[in-house]
Amino acid sequence: GPGGGAPLENANPLIYRRSGERPVTAREEDEDLPDSIDDREIFDNAAHLIRSINDPEHPLTLEELNVVEQVRVKVNDAESTVSVEFTPTIPHCSMATLIGLSIKVKLIRSLPERFKLDVHITPGTHVSEHAVNKQLADKERVAAALENSHLLEVVNQCLSARS
Repeated sequence: GPGGGAPLENANPLIYRRSGERPVTAREEDEDLPDSIDDREIFDNAAHLIRSINDPEHPLTLEELNVVEQVRVKVNDAESTVSVEFTPTIPHCSMATLIGLSIKVKLIRSLPERFKLDVHITPGTHVSEHAVNKQLADKERVAAALENSHLLEVVNQCLSARS
C-alpha cells in the first residue's frame, strides 16, 4: 500500500461480485439517434469509469469492495450533472478523501466538460463524512490536491488499469 509496510486498516474486506457487462441495445447501435448518457453508461461506459478504480490499500477495485455501486450513481444528462455516492469500507477509513478524489479525477478526465460533478460519501457511513465531502466539493482544494505530485501519483495508481 501507499504507507509502505503500514498495517492495512481493513485487512479482510468483503469482496463483491462484479456486475455483468451491459448488453448493447439496438438503439445504441443506431448512429442516427442522439445518445443520451444514462446512469448505467456512466457507471460502466467504455473506460469502465468508476467501477475499475483500484482501492488504495487492496489489489481490488472499488466495485469489488462495494465502495461504489450502480444505484449510487445518478446521472442527469439534461442538466449535465453526475452525482456519485461512495461507501468507505470502514467508518474511520483514512483513505476516504483519496478514494473520493480518485472518483472525481476519473470523471473529470472521462466526461464532457459540461458535466457538474458531485462526489460524496454515502450518508452515515464515515466518521468524517462532512469534512471529506466539503473537501471533495471545493474546486480549489481539489485543484491544489492534484498539484501535489505525491498525491497525484497515488491517484494515478488508483486509476491505472491492472494487468
